[in-house]
Amino acid sequence: MQTSNQPLSLARRVGAAAVLLALCSPGACAQVPSPTTTPGALSSIAHPNSIQPETTLAISATGDVMVEPDIAFISLGVQSEARTAEAAMADNRQAMNAVFEALRAAGLSDRDMQTSNFSLQPVYDWIEREDSRGNERVLRGYSVSNQLTAKVDDLERLGATLDAVVTSGGNTFNGIRFALEDDSGARDEARRLAMETAIARADLYASAAGYRVSRIVTISEYETRQGPQPMLEMARASAMAMDVSTPVSGGEVGYSVQVNVTFELVR
Repeated sequence: MQTSNQPLSLARRVGAAAVLLALCSPGACAQVPSPTTTPGALSSIAHPNSIQPETTLAISATGDVMVEPDIAFISLGVQSEARTAEAAMADNRQAMNAVFEALRAAGLSDRDMQTSNFSLQPVYDWIEREDSRGNERVLRGYSVSNQLTAKVDDLERLGATLDAVVTSGGNTFNGIRFALEDDSGARDEARRLAMETAIARADLYASAAGYRVSRIVTISEYETRQGPQPMLEMARASAMAMDVSTPVSGGEVGYSVQVNVTFELVR
């Protein structure tokens, strides 16, 4: 029984090998797709969104829009100094309450006013020591600073509002920022201009290189807000001497959008 089983096992193995050889014969192997087929065959199985790097063009373009502002944000406040912290706080509180009342009288609501900074700090003087061993730090008192940002939506009253703040006790002024109450339209216009510029520039480059624009592959944007700084056209003292409000020019505010666009080019 053992002698008759050994040839049978060998025959089975030889038969399996013959099947493998038949599968790998030239006729059978011709039916298996080769990894090195013709360019047409490669393109037929490529991903539909795949592109060749050498057929792309990256363009950066900017769209700028200048518009007249309709609101202003003013940064102002009161700084007080006294011998003790309690006295400095009391002086600042009295002056700041008067500033809030002046802003309300100018037409601002409480939601248009927001405290932006508050600090209480010791103030020191440096005096020369009598023994000539350098300077000595001596406590002079305490300083309180209360700063707020107020939104003014009536620009014709902006100068009068500034005068009212100073008259009521405000003694610090950190600048004005002009803006639009709703700037979505200006930003969208800047985006449109940026894309128009990018597309026109891509068409120019493609035509010069003997190509044409096929499609847009990617778009990204970066937007900024810019504009001239406002200027106080007169000193407050001169304006009050003429019995008029401090004139303030809003000028224009600018919105800028930069787009980065990648185009695919074809022959």
